Amino acid sequence: MAMQALREKVSGNPRTLDEARTLVKQVESLFMPWNIEALVDGFTEDCVVRFGTLTEFRGREALRAFFTARSLRQKNYRLTKELRALDGDRLTNVWTGAWEDAESGAPMKGFGIEVWTLREGKVALWEAAFNVAPAASQMALVDMLR
Repeated sequence: MAMQALREKVSGNPRTLDEARTLVKQVESLFMPWNIEALVDGFTEDCVVRFGTLTEFRGREALRAFFTARSLRQKNYRLTKELRALDGDRLTNVWTGAWEDAESGAPMKGFGIEVWTLREGKVALWEAAFNVAPAASQMALVDMLR
């Protein structure tokens, strides 16, 4: 009986730009509408989140609370994510989003950059920098710069 060689353990991390683009688009789709459980499942149990000026937080329970609070605040959320780079276990993407603020009704826009450090196909470290403002104030700034 011939012995079959053991397969190398597959990490689940994207290995090609096409695989990374697919992952980014899958994550994008989970925000519209908000699929909080699927989003949280895409992170490791011990994930670390460094999101803008928020205090760093850790773990899926804190992440679930964060996504729940955001989903309640952002009505009709529309998001586009685009892969920028894949380097080993790190993936970088840029995003643009638009929504209505649930409290004020103001149309909002945002954009930013994210770096995901992946472990076994899940985000272990999420670092995000972004700019968010009412859509009208962003348009006023564009007009001033013309």
